[in-house]
Amino acid sequence: MPIWVWIVIAAAVVVAAVVVIVALMTARRKRTERLKERFGPEYDRTVTAAGGEPGVAEKELAARERQRDKLDIRALSPAARQGFAQRWRGVQSAFVDDPASALVQADQLVTEVMRERGYPVEDFDQRAADISVDHPTIVQNYRAAHDIHLSSQRGDVGTEQQRQAFVHYRALFDKLLEPETHKDPSQDTETAQETRA
Repeated sequence: MPIWVWIVIAAAVVVAAVVVIVALMTARRKRTERLKERFGPEYDRTVTAAGGEPGVAEKELAARERQRDKLDIRALSPAARQGFAQRWRGVQSAFVDDPASALVQADQLVTEVMRERGYPVEDFDQRAADISVDHPTIVQNYRAAHDIHLSSQRGDVGTEQQRQAFVHYRALFDKLLEPETHKDPSQDTETAQETRA
């Protein structure tokens, strides 16, 4: 075989390798952009929790999506929504007289609504991971509310922190009670920003 044929073959192999590398880099960049858009601040939190390793965090977020896809999450019936809303109003009224007890009830009610919707509720970290797929901007508030709730049980927080936790629980509660819509979960940003206000 003439030498020019070997040169053409080598050049073709190099070009093919470059094309594959560029395609892989492009696919990874698109995956990163998609996950950042879908998970918003939860993406950054997960990267931080993964020691600053985006690849590890992205595998975790993709695993959450796969786990969520396996779940049979369903909308609440109108009667169930009305019943839960009425119970929330009772818990909210109780907050005035006994914030710590109302906070416990709010946590329990949110968990009950999640169970009714089809989310697994045995483990808080798993609940938060599952919720992060559907409500990525609200999950940070849910974690904060849960942390305050746990501190409140130890007597380590004041009424203002309990009030803030209650507001956080309410944001998730409201989202869980919404009729099922097929929207992009990143649209929860407005509610999360309103909750922080």
